[in-house]
Order: sequence, then C-alpha cells, then structure tokens
Amino acid sequence: MQKMFALKLGTLVFGALNLALYAAAATAPALSQALPQSTAIPVRFVHSLDAKKAKVADTVTAETMQVITLPGGEKIAKGAMIVGHVVAAQAFHFDPTPYAHQQPSLISIHFDKLQKGEAVIPVNLSVRAIASTIDSQEAASPHYLDETDRVGTVKLIGGTEFTPFDKMIQSGDGDAIGYNRKNGVFARLASSGYSGPGASFHCEATDTEQSVAIFSPDACGVYGFEGDYLSDNGHDGSGTFTLAVRGHSVKLYAGSTALLQVNETK
Repeated sequence: MQKMFALKLGTLVFGALNLALYAAAATAPALSQALPQSTAIPVRFVHSLDAKKAKVADTVTAETMQVITLPGGEKIAKGAMIVGHVVAAQAFHFDPTPYAHQQPSLISIHFDKLQKGEAVIPVNLSVRAIASTIDSQEAASPHYLDETDRVGTVKLIGGTEFTPFDKMIQSGDGDAIGYNRKNGVFARLASSGYSGPGASFHCEATDTEQSVAIFSPDACGVYGFEGDYLSDNGHDGSGTFTLAVRGHSVKLYAGSTALLQVNETK
C-alpha cells in the first residue's frame, strides 16, 4: 500500500514538474524563424581566408560579438555562429603584357545561416562595414592619452569616441547617438555612404536601436584594409559580398570584423 502511494505521489510530482517546465518554455521568448529587416549583426571572423588558397564552397564562420536584441524581447546571444561559404576566390596574377589592365584579386562570401546550438535560422545578409584585425582590436579596448589618464577613450570603427564609464554616447554637438550598456553598445544606425574603386553604396539609417559592438552608428564601408575595397556588399538582395584588391591577393584574417545587416525580403 505504501509502495503504491509513493508511486502515485511520484507520478503526480513528475507530471507537475513537466507542466511547470512546459509553462516556462511557453512563456520564454523564442527566436523567430526570420530576422527583422535591417537588423544589424556585428561579427568577428573565426578563421583566416586567403584568395591564394580559398576554394568555392569552403566554409566561412563568424561569431556574434555581443547580444543582439530583437523586437518583442527576443535575443541572439553573444557567440552565436554565422555560417556561410566562399562563392568565388581569385588570387592576384600579374599580367606582363605592356599596358595591361591588371585584374584585381577577390574573395566573395555568402552567409547562409545563423546557428546557436541546435537552432538554425536562414539569413540573407549584406555587409554594412568591414574592418581589419588591427582596427578591430584597437576599437575593442580603451586607449590612454598619458599615465594620468586612468579611464581611457574607446574609439569605435568609424570614429565615434566615448569613455568606458559613459552610458550615453554623444556626438560632437552633444546629441545622444548611442548607449553603452551591460550587453554591449547599441545605437540607431545613421545614414552614410561608401565609395570605392569597384562600387559605391548607401548605408540607410534605422528607426530602431541596433547592436553595433565596436562600430560607430555611421560606419559604412572598409576600414583598415590597405587598398582593399568592397566591389559588392550584397545589399541588392544577393546576400553575397566581395572584398577585392589590386596588386596583391586578398587576405581576410581571423579577428577581422563586420557589421552585417539583414536584407529586405524580396
């Protein structure tokens, strides 16, 4: 009799626990299967890519640099993986023909999905800004003017500056253009433009706050790559961006960063 009572009690407790877990799962924010248009995703490239060695279909991975807050309270955690592949790779080859037009070296990349654990979400992304490893490292920590400067100044990629103790990030005329919070740097993206040897494009402003990490709200284009340029940033809906350079082969080193943005669904 006691064994039967204990068995029934255990069944009731187990059932109640299951109901509690189900209720908690039902009320917790779930990640949508489609990210909102214009969502910014700051990422750091995990592996180096060299146009001399890269092959079509090679895997490309980058990880999110900070928490990304979505409408409705949904969140993408820091360290989520953005996974893609090489679409094209061309090493530099010098053409000795007199007055020959030298063809640029290039690497074209398409990001396919965002992955966190077992969750996989298809994405279509463009590159709003891309920065070299050195520029990315410098923007990730404060710089000290002298030995009396105990706080230092953070200079984001694109030029915006603030001290680590600043909660509000201000423009030169005192307007609030972003906020430094526990989970990273957030801002409404500002309108800006990029013009390079191969292409030019416009970076649109956003009405919603975005995760920017080490990027200025108006960051747009290429930073810190000597002679490299974006001949395509994927904003046409293709989701494929191309980094190109003349005179040598493209190298995209691990630790380089990019501010990606969700393309308009067509």
